[in-house]
Amino acid sequence: MGRPEILAPAGDFEKLRYAVAYGADAVYLSGKSYGMRTASGNFTEDELRQAVTYCHARGVKCFVTVNVMPRSDEIDRLPAYFELLEDIHADAVIIADLGVFPLVQKYAPHVHLHVSTQASVVNYSAARMYHELGAHRIVLARELPLSEIAEIRRRTPKELELETFVHGSMCVSYSGRCLLSNFMANRDANHGNCAQPCRWNYTLMEEKRPGEYFPVYEDDRGTYLFNSKDMCMIEHIPELVEAGIDSFKIEGRVKTAYYAAVVTGAYRRALDLYIRDPARYALPDAIRGEVLKVSHRAYYTGFYFEEGDGQFLEDARYIRDWDVCAYVTGPSDSGLTPAIQKNKFSKGERLELLSPGRDPVSFTLEELYDGDGAPIDTAPHPQMKLRLRLPEEADVFSIIRKKNT
Repeated sequence: MGRPEILAPAGDFEKLRYAVAYGADAVYLSGKSYGMRTASGNFTEDELRQAVTYCHARGVKCFVTVNVMPRSDEIDRLPAYFELLEDIHADAVIIADLGVFPLVQKYAPHVHLHVSTQASVVNYSAARMYHELGAHRIVLARELPLSEIAEIRRRTPKELELETFVHGSMCVSYSGRCLLSNFMANRDANHGNCAQPCRWNYTLMEEKRPGEYFPVYEDDRGTYLFNSKDMCMIEHIPELVEAGIDSFKIEGRVKTAYYAAVVTGAYRRALDLYIRDPARYALPDAIRGEVLKVSHRAYYTGFYFEEGDGQFLEDARYIRDWDVCAYVTGPSDSGLTPAIQKNKFSKGERLELLSPGRDPVSFTLEELYDGDGAPIDTAPHPQMKLRLRLPEEADVFSIIRKKNT
């Protein structure tokens, strides 16, 4: 049995550090241009170099997205960018446009080619064609059920890797190829600037009654015609492995470092448990519960099982049952641990400590101090420096959170 890779999103350097700490085998990220997530912080050229160095020092691969649909002027600028990726020893470049292929091969010959999900590969023949052109990996279209993924695996060369999304937001458009945002908000979705009009609430207007809006009710909250649930495959690790998928990809470069840590950690631990003993594998409740403690929409299993229940008509809001209180920022000193506050919390509250590779630890906060060591009852201000007495499991990548009441 092969050991699939956990591939985590890294929208900026903070998110990268937490994804790596919580068990990513590889991360994917973008420079300031050519990536499909302009809303994330992304990386300058110097930061790209630092990111690759940081990952490689920890045995983690670093993939760079160049998955926009480039216009001609962008094509002219890409050779210099690929020369940079070659120079910094990026492990792979993720591309969607066929015209970019020869540029990577010419200007970054030691960087692997990964074909983006935006290329909409849904059959073994297309996968073989890309492999013959030089692709090392195919990120399969999200519309594929597991049965067809297994068929593609059977009918493609073993050295061609297959990657699929296993967790995160879903797009109403085919493999993310959408123009709604372009028409409705003048923001180019295929250049990473989607306004997400699929999440908006819609009404009906009759052409001879301009300005008169008629609600189209699914219920008293309105109708979200194009809105999708989020994908979650944490309960189906065995099926994903058995289908022959080489890389489990987590969506979410725009999301928080907390999200990167929690979701990466959950899939890391679940996969490791399964690989260790497939015959006796059962997903522990502690791991299953982790994906419910990040901001998310209602979950479903995407198209993997052809269920077709992904539309969510009630609203476009996220479920946020847990808040991040603080991030640990250094090692403990004299029993007190430094942290940076993210949301309000107080001494005496029941909190949870999350650390890499462990179940969360519930505890009552007995001691709380400001950055100067003065005792306080409440941490009121985001970004405030703190010192706390935490359980012994705390380390420099621990996160403190609490359940919303």
